[in-house]
Amino acid sequence: MSQSFPQRDERLGKKVVYQIYIRSFNDSNGDGIGDLRGITQRLDYLADLGVDCLWITPFFPSPQNDNGYDVSDYRAIEPIYGTMQDFEELAREAKARGIELMLDMVFNHTSTEHEWFQKALTGDPTYLAYYKFVDAAPDATAKNPGPPPTNWQSKFGGSAWEYVPGLNKWYLHLFDVSQADLDWDNPAVRAEMAAILRFWRSKGVGAFRFDVVNLISKEPAFEDDLEGDGRRFYTDGPHIHEYLQELVREGDIDGAVTVGEMSSTTLDHCIGYTNPSRHELSMTFSFHHLKVDFLGGDKWALTKPNIEQLRDVFRNWQEQMAVGGGWNALFWSNHDQPRPNSRFGDTDRHWYESSTLLPTCTHLMRGTPYIFQGEELGQTIADYTSIDQYRDDVESINYYRILQERGLTPEEAFRVVHARSRDDGRTPMAWDDTRNAGFTTGEPWIGVVGNYSTINAKTECADPQSVRAYFKHLISLRKAEPVIQTGDVRFVDAPIGKVIAYERTLGNVRLLVQCNFSGNRQPALPTEGGELLIGNYPANATDVSTLRPWEARAYIWR
Repeated sequence: MSQSFPQRDERLGKKVVYQIYIRSFNDSNGDGIGDLRGITQRLDYLADLGVDCLWITPFFPSPQNDNGYDVSDYRAIEPIYGTMQDFEELAREAKARGIELMLDMVFNHTSTEHEWFQKALTGDPTYLAYYKFVDAAPDATAKNPGPPPTNWQSKFGGSAWEYVPGLNKWYLHLFDVSQADLDWDNPAVRAEMAAILRFWRSKGVGAFRFDVVNLISKEPAFEDDLEGDGRRFYTDGPHIHEYLQELVREGDIDGAVTVGEMSSTTLDHCIGYTNPSRHELSMTFSFHHLKVDFLGGDKWALTKPNIEQLRDVFRNWQEQMAVGGGWNALFWSNHDQPRPNSRFGDTDRHWYESSTLLPTCTHLMRGTPYIFQGEELGQTIADYTSIDQYRDDVESINYYRILQERGLTPEEAFRVVHARSRDDGRTPMAWDDTRNAGFTTGEPWIGVVGNYSTINAKTECADPQSVRAYFKHLISLRKAEPVIQTGDVRFVDAPIGKVIAYERTLGNVRLLVQCNFSGNRQPALPTEGGELLIGNYPANATDVSTLRPWEARAYIWR
């Protein structure tokens, strides 16, 4: 099925990346906020799990309006997270354990507190040209600025434009009003970003994640979107591939492990981003599989996950990326998603099975798997009961208001936010069963999930049948089995739509994976002559014709 692309770094098929949401991972000084030294303290835990690379969310100086994704200085450390010496110690200790650090680079926008934007506010033409400023009408005033340049909507709700009276201009912010979009059509901006990468490369950083990077190239003419919210004018824009190639070349990261977060992207573009002959990115995050429970495509309208649609999305992206020489980042969870076992499974009646079904489904696919902190423990969605408990997610707080403006009651709006909030996955890492789950000796910045007394790292590290032990086995299989690392992929039509099944092949070796995304028994595909490689139920040789609720099994023929 797939063509041969020998230029691809063979390490990609063996690697597993672990994402750390620094604010919630481990607090070393008792202030209730995770920090760099806290990560260093837990490196042995991560090395034992078997991960190769740590993606750490932004720890640069920031007003924290979007928890670090509003950067005010790309070459320094936010004091609440530590010092540059703390980072250098982390880098040394990680390297000593064979673990690479992946920094999270937010290059589509800066904080409005960044020195560049502050100089722009003084009218400095050099720095005005760093951002997407548009002149307002000559008679515009602070009280009556007139209509914004376009009807584009911010990802966080409301207009994507903000009026600046002192300049009589509007600036574009696709996200929070404090996150001003940079103008990548300006060569000086591109040079600044490349220099930032070289700075961190000099610190020993070997991997980078680029936040919403496919939004950096906008259409040159601003116009109203009469069909949607504006995204078709700034997504996968006219110079995106050119700018990425330049960034890789000038930033000296060709050969480094890189991943791009792609907002509302297309499969064809992601093949282009990741085909190694183009020298852009190692892999991409795409989110189509995490929209199968959006009613009518609306994130803020709830419905049950459509497993048939989920299977079709996986089939399309796995098979077509293989044909085109692209490479997928494999994930269910990150700092912007609710906990997947609560979302796609049944954590009330089948917590273990739901927590192990999901990684079985994706870790054995073609690509590089990502684990979000606590996912390997089976941590569940936040058990909050009030909107006041959501501390970090500006999007959720905005939409709690917007949903009520649309006619929902406060209770209905909260039910939607509780199911969708980014804070649902940002709760503290559960390290043990002591106060605050061992995350901090102080008061945590956001509340821990109440089931930490049983779902925690200390308990699971001591249990050979735990969710964590299962994840560790999956990681070891990827490192041991070439068919998982580099094999072709083909999806198999299962007897029932709630079952997702696919096979990997490499030479004479064949791997069959089948996953039951339901609480009922379902017919299984035939596996005669195959060896059970991994499964999330005790082996039962007397009944292999059915899959039990939320069961996953993988067989191999050699």
